[in-house]
Amino acid sequence: MSLLDGKDIIKWALKLSASAIILVHNHPSGDPTPSREDMLTTKRILDAGALIGIDLLDHIIIGNNCYMSFREEGML
Repeated sequence: MSLLDGKDIIKWALKLSASAIILVHNHPSGDPTPSREDMLTTKRILDAGALIGIDLLDHIIIGNNCYMSFREEGML
């Protein structure tokens, strides 16, 4: 379940005059494996940011004593 959609994230980045963003969220299950929705949202934000000059540097998912980085996994 996502509490923020990509539109809100881009809106805040523009409001704050950000040149880049890093997404971070947790999975209450403790498993940091990205869901299908995580992957779709990441792609949407990456594409939207590219159109307006805001780089998506990474998307990090926090689990129990571990994390998953889209950048480190070559997914960005």
